[in-house]
Amino acid sequence: MANNTKKIAVIGSGPMGLACAYQLLKNNHQVDVYEKDDRVGGMSACFDFDGLTIERYYHFICRTDTPLFDLLNELNISEKLCWQDTKMGFFYNGVLYKWGDPLHLLAFPKLGLISKLRYASHVFYTKSINNWDSLDKQNAIPWLTKWVGKKTYQMLWDYLFELKFYEHKDNISAAWIGTRIKRVALSRRNLFTENLGYLEGGSDTLLQTLEKQIKAKHGNVFFNAGIERMMTDNNRVQGVVVQGEKRFYDGVVSTMPLPYVPRVVPDLPVEIIDKINAIKNCGVVCVILKLRSPLTENFWLNVNDPEMEIPGLIEYTNLYSMPESIVYVPFYMPQTHPKHQQDNSSFINEVLGYLHRINPAFSKDWVLATQVSRYEFAQPICTPDFYDQLPPMQTPIRGFVMADTSYYYPEDRSISESVKVGNTLAHLMDHQVN
Repeated sequence: MANNTKKIAVIGSGPMGLACAYQLLKNNHQVDVYEKDDRVGGMSACFDFDGLTIERYYHFICRTDTPLFDLLNELNISEKLCWQDTKMGFFYNGVLYKWGDPLHLLAFPKLGLISKLRYASHVFYTKSINNWDSLDKQNAIPWLTKWVGKKTYQMLWDYLFELKFYEHKDNISAAWIGTRIKRVALSRRNLFTENLGYLEGGSDTLLQTLEKQIKAKHGNVFFNAGIERMMTDNNRVQGVVVQGEKRFYDGVVSTMPLPYVPRVVPDLPVEIIDKINAIKNCGVVCVILKLRSPLTENFWLNVNDPEMEIPGLIEYTNLYSMPESIVYVPFYMPQTHPKHQQDNSSFINEVLGYLHRINPAFSKDWVLATQVSRYEFAQPICTPDFYDQLPPMQTPIRGFVMADTSYYYPEDRSISESVKVGNTLAHLMDHQVN
């Protein structure tokens, strides 16, 4: 082992963990990746869905996803990146409207001209924001209402916030919602055409390539290998305990959800543990359907309907064409939500009950297969001043750095942000151990 080569353990094999491990190996370290699941990917992991290899949770690529593009080029798989013009819809009070461009906004009959101009002005303004520090300190609801008006806020945002955040709906950062508006607004071929990307073969194309590159560089990826505890001595990393076995390392990178960290790393200072425990999260229950016919022409369908308790659905095959239609319907909910303990069949039946309302031609014989994916910590609840609430990636324990999807803030969750944060963790670890 060269003098500057250190042994590093990376916890988690999602895109963040794999990108971090790949960078550390390029920097001549010896790297082992530990994954408690039986495959790479985390929330990006793929599975066999009635003969189709698809992701447990939907992902799409925007034209601003530069860190991902750089990695695809480096891995020589950029030719797998495909772009598709997509459509958006808005299902409002029992009627499906076209949405997502100026012409459809003007044609929408439920808002007056002034409200439409205010809405459009807000989107154009938000597209231009490059520094989110000010909005980090603001609440999303007053910010949105100031721009678009109370009626438009109630129509477009209020029900979505209620369904996604439940009792936390009134305390969401304006920066968090602003970056989501900007990312999608900038992923357009022109003013009238949304243009989104996907990888041929899905996210698995990137995940499998990274896994192969890690192994080619003499790194290891261990499956069904959850870390039980991180060992420290005199405030320095000593290693990890895996299935009762002590394994010694110079550094440890954690990409597992922050709520798991205090149990695995009990030696963290109490102020760091308190910061971690103060961050609230939403889980997700995602119903996936395979249908014999398309439900709509839209990739993304926003929903505001009193008879439907979903914020929207994603008809993924209107982005990435497949023989049958694949529809994702996510239910985001904190653990306090009344539905949190419902079984999978309850969510499937609820969704199937909604589809005929969206498309009257739908019948249950369209359904070829169903699946439900669950993830306990899918979405951090980003409140105002969230920058200050995050514990530091570089912890007081020498040789231990950590991050999860909370550190994308204020940016949207995406594979690209995973790569970006993974690169940052690798850089921090390099300085920790050298």
